[in-house]
This record gives sequence, structure tokens and C-alpha cells, in this order.
Amino acid sequence: MTTLRCTRFWRRSLLLVSLIFSMPAWSAEILLTAAEDSAGVQAFAQALAQQRPKDNVVFKPLKDLPAPGRLPAGIRLVLLDPPSLDWRLRDSQGPATLVLRISRLQAHQRLGDRWPDKISLLWSDPPPDRQLRLIANILPQYRRIGVLYGKDSEFLLRELRQYAAPLGLEIVAQYWEDTSDSRALQALFKHSDVLLGLDDPQLYNPKTVKNLLLSSYARQLPLIGPNAGFVRAGSLASTYSDQNDWLKVLDRLLDQPPAHWPRSLYPEHFKVVGNPQVARSLGIEQVDENTVATRLAEGEKRP
Repeated sequence: MTTLRCTRFWRRSLLLVSLIFSMPAWSAEILLTAAEDSAGVQAFAQALAQQRPKDNVVFKPLKDLPAPGRLPAGIRLVLLDPPSLDWRLRDSQGPATLVLRISRLQAHQRLGDRWPDKISLLWSDPPPDRQLRLIANILPQYRRIGVLYGKDSEFLLRELRQYAAPLGLEIVAQYWEDTSDSRALQALFKHSDVLLGLDDPQLYNPKTVKNLLLSSYARQLPLIGPNAGFVRAGSLASTYSDQNDWLKVLDRLLDQPPAHWPRSLYPEHFKVVGNPQVARSLGIEQVDENTVATRLAEGEKRP
């Protein structure tokens, strides 16, 4: 009897093991949404689905979704624009949510300093400390950092000063209330060595770009940032994170339980872009994008 029982036990054990290995691997339900169903949004959703083949990755336009509280509690919700965050904020109930493609300024306008639970904000604008270290790396002789700010971006100044001090940099701030009036620019230029652009669309936009860039060229003052798009328009350099960088961040977070998601996060993966023509015009050495990016990343890894 003992031998028979042992045989049955091992047969059952082997059957159980075979059933376990034949079961499908754990998968997550990931729902992406945005107000606009653009080609870029679709490309991002497809790239995420290819990166996570075991998960069920679905994109649905915001207009096709119910209220957040009516969504299944177990899904991972990924928002791809500020309007979808506005929709999410209208309901205190809802699944754990990752918010991409939103800047510090856009979030501050909506939330102030009070952030709801179960919402993680992944910032789209370059980190202020990374931008300052970029200046310190490519323009080490410059110490006075001119910063234009408006009523919506003033809250960033304290943080900038905190990051600037250990680098031996001084923040020279100038309020720019009327962007059609250049006197604020001229006042700032007199006391600055380099300009650092904040991602504030009230200050840096297609209407102001010409005046900003021509004025800075006239004073031989390089402009850093406020984003990669402005580098193409005529600023000297900026750090930025592209789609592949964001997919790496998202992949790491989606492997974690939502309870472990950070309240906010800048992507650790990034690149540097420079404008060689602007560098030549200002008599500045061309930015070695890969070398500078590697140097900045190594600096962030140090304790």
C-alpha cells in the first residue's frame, strides 16, 4: 500500500507541475488613451504592444471611454496628453494611472501642490538640474544663468536656485509679463552669461521665437532649451527623451505593482541635441552630443 500511495503521489505531483507550466504566463491589461487619435499616439501604442507581447495593450480614444470609476480596477491606465488627465481628475475613483506627455507647468496649473492618489506623473520637459549640468559641461566658463519666467512658471525658480548653488551657478531671474515688450529681455541680457529656457509656452512659442533668438544672437548669449524643438529653431542645445527612452521607463514601471509607482518621475534615459550652426555663429565649440550625454548620465549615477 505504501508503494502504491507513493506512486500516486508522484503522479499527481507531476500532473500538477505539468499543468502549471502549461498555463499562460501572467499578463497585464494596459489601456492607453488620448483626446486625439494621431499617428504619433498610434505608433507609441504599437511600439509598447510589441515591447510587451505577453500583455494586452489596447489604445482607445478618450471619447470612447466611460468615466474612470467605471473602468476595471485591475487595468493599468496610461494617459498620453493633458486632456486625458483632465478627464481622469473628474473622478476620484479609477484604476492606477500613469500620465505621460505632461510638463511640470501643465500639472501645476491643474493640481497645484496637491496630487491625487493612484496617479503617477511622468514629466515631458527636461529636468532643471540636468539642464543646468548641461550648461556646466558645455559652457564651463559661464556662471550667470538668465531665466525668463511668467506667472505660471515662477514656481520653478526656487528649485532652479537649489540645483544651481552646488554647481557654482547663479540664477538671474526676470519676469516677462508682456512678451511684445523687449525691455525685460534687454534687462536680463545685461546681467547674464547664458539663457536657460523654461518649458513655458506663454514665453517660448512661435510668436516669441524670432525676437528671443535674434536678441540673444545680438548679445552673443547662447540659449539652452527649453526643449529639443527649440534647438532646431535656433537655441544651442538641450537634453531630451525620445519615444524609445519613454518606452524603457514605461516597461520598467509596468513590471512593478502600481503601489510601487512613484508620484512623479523624470526619465532616467535621455539624449543631448545641439545645433552646430548656432555654435559656429556664437563662436562656441560644437556640442559633442554622445559624449556630453554619457558624461551627464554618469554624473546622475553617482551617490
